[in-house]
Amino acid sequence: MRYALAALTGACFLLSCATTTKEQGLVNKAADAMGGAQALSAIKTSTSTSSVKYWEPEQSDVPGGEPRFAAEAKVQTTTDRASRTARADYEKNFAYPSPRTFTYSEIVTPQAGYVIGVDSNGRNAESQKASPPAHSMSGYRLATSQRERMRSSVTGLISAMQANPDAVKPAADVVVQGRSLPAVSYQGLIVAFDPQTGLPERARTLDYDNIWGDVTYDYVYSDWRETGGIKVPMNRKYQLNGKVVQETQLTSIRYNEPVDQARLQIPAAVLANAAKPATSNVPYQWVLRRQFIGTYMDSDNVSYDTKGSPGLRLQELSPGTFHVTGGTHNSLLVEMSDHLIIVDAPVTDAQSAWVMKTVKERFPGKPIRWVVLTHHHMDHAGGTRGLLVDGATLVVGQGSYDHFRKVLAAPITRNPDLKPMDFSRTPILEVPQSHHMSDGKRDVMVYVMDNPHAKGMLMAWVPDAKLGYVTDIWTPGIPLPAKPNPGLLSVVGTVKKIGIQPERFAGGHGGVAPYANLAVMAGQEK
Repeated sequence: MRYALAALTGACFLLSCATTTKEQGLVNKAADAMGGAQALSAIKTSTSTSSVKYWEPEQSDVPGGEPRFAAEAKVQTTTDRASRTARADYEKNFAYPSPRTFTYSEIVTPQAGYVIGVDSNGRNAESQKASPPAHSMSGYRLATSQRERMRSSVTGLISAMQANPDAVKPAADVVVQGRSLPAVSYQGLIVAFDPQTGLPERARTLDYDNIWGDVTYDYVYSDWRETGGIKVPMNRKYQLNGKVVQETQLTSIRYNEPVDQARLQIPAAVLANAAKPATSNVPYQWVLRRQFIGTYMDSDNVSYDTKGSPGLRLQELSPGTFHVTGGTHNSLLVEMSDHLIIVDAPVTDAQSAWVMKTVKERFPGKPIRWVVLTHHHMDHAGGTRGLLVDGATLVVGQGSYDHFRKVLAAPITRNPDLKPMDFSRTPILEVPQSHHMSDGKRDVMVYVMDNPHAKGMLMAWVPDAKLGYVTDIWTPGIPLPAKPNPGLLSVVGTVKKIGIQPERFAGGHGGVAPYANLAVMAGQEK
């Protein structure tokens, strides 16, 4: 009998080994390395404090240059596992695009998200109407926040994978700097493990970026330390195609302390109308990285506030000259005798698709022949591909050619707004100082500007409309400051240098304004 029991036990052991997949083995090894499955599953609440730094690669000074340092923050995060709710309280100090501080909180639940306070220059209508300022998250932002919460709570992630083994799927090894890391797939994440320690090393998503197309976005765990019997990574970095864009250093983390549930509640009136998490075509990179620089418009249309704008529209400024407005970012459209010229390709290819549809209906038989970019930043160049589909020439400022040649050669299989196309042979014209476009009757010129915002920036000039166009360095339509800043002075300096006499300027942001007011102010400064 004793031998029979021993044989039965051995058979059960062999059966258990046979049914443990490679993927489950990786997850179990990670749990053991972090303190054991029981210890991880016993976590009910966590509270942490951290310091965070942010960089934005596509707001660089030079096209293709070093990422721009954007902000740093102090963050306190409270998580309740039972309700799957997290609250993060931020004090965020920005260096770019201008120095300022936002103090705000985010509450993320499975059903809704809520922002308390002002977290962006691009406040939506709901935030502006609320007193004190607050707003529900868009479905895009909620889905993005939920995804990032899942991988930022590494103890919760490993516990969830152990509790849901059927959702843990095979994945190809992740190769980093010549090292091959075994990996599994789980709910949209590719989790890669250190082959020696068994600890999770990174959690990867395959995202789409409006400039670089198909990208890898990794959350990298390091600086593992023991806290309350559990090993946790005190340093976490986000890497976009290998470049660090965010770094979080935890200064403390505590488990299973009492949590004030009232601080985790979203008001019932907000819940009643709050968006559910978006389930498809979420523009993760846009949502995340516009928050890095504090300019995110929290909306389920990335081009405009669905709660405060009727949408994009063509505003005629003079015969044949149109401003694409209604969103957060504008373009200038000029009708020529047999073609069209457009200046700036903002946000995404979805906005460009709207432009293409609109111009084909309004100007049949007139293709867009020239696509001019005032500068390379992601918010004004993110829809470039969508405007090039009919074979236009891309016009960029001095020093931008190599950057955009690489951009247009990047794969775009994950683009939600444009079917995969080969843009690698798109003609690109780099403007050394100026470029003249004409149909023999009408002229449009672009000029390279000396300016403080981005190297190779272009100003557009439509002589018969006496209209100039600039982006970011002047927002026509908003009140001018008491004294001109370097950006405004660069507009005046360029006008003087090239010898034009504009009556008005339109902007990549804002509207249209008389040039004389700016010229007078700049003269007073002198």
